[in-house]
Amino acid sequence: MSALKITKGASSHSAYDLRDPHADVIETHTLAVLVDNESGVLARVIGLFSGRGYNIDSLTVAEVDHKGHLSRITIVTSGTPQVIEQIKAQLARMVPVHEVHDLTVEGPSVQRELALFKVAGTGEHRVEALRLADIFRASVVDSTLESFVFEITGTAEKIDAFAELMRPLGLREIARTGVAALARGA
Repeated sequence: MSALKITKGASSHSAYDLRDPHADVIETHTLAVLVDNESGVLARVIGLFSGRGYNIDSLTVAEVDHKGHLSRITIVTSGTPQVIEQIKAQLARMVPVHEVHDLTVEGPSVQRELALFKVAGTGEHRVEALRLADIFRASVVDSTLESFVFEITGTAEKIDAFAELMRPLGLREIARTGVAALARGA
């Protein structure tokens, strides 16, 4: 009689599937970090990510309290739940960091992004670009005889969808701000 050769995670249909169901789950989280508004703080925060090989999908920074000299960094990052927890813990330990909020797990939040699209075209392509812009509630912020610049605000998915529809119509250039996010409610 031969010995059973059961290896860890051999089959997802096996009664002996010993794989951790959460091991390979990659989640995207939006972090809001309140920091001192002084030189070098952003470099230190970004250095934490690059030094450990963490990816940043989106990054926005702006001063939010002029008198208190505070800025808000909104970071969209992805990783396993353990990596996300490690990122939050390491951010919270940094001296210039006052608060770290994970908007993804703390409850409902509003997330928006602003993008500018330069679309070149004439004739039917020009008419179709204007029609699609109207459907997506994009504004024309600049117009020449050969091109438009559209401004659109919305979720990253909405902006991606608009970009895909504009590509065959003459999309030439895109500028995106990154995600700005706030928790809903009081």
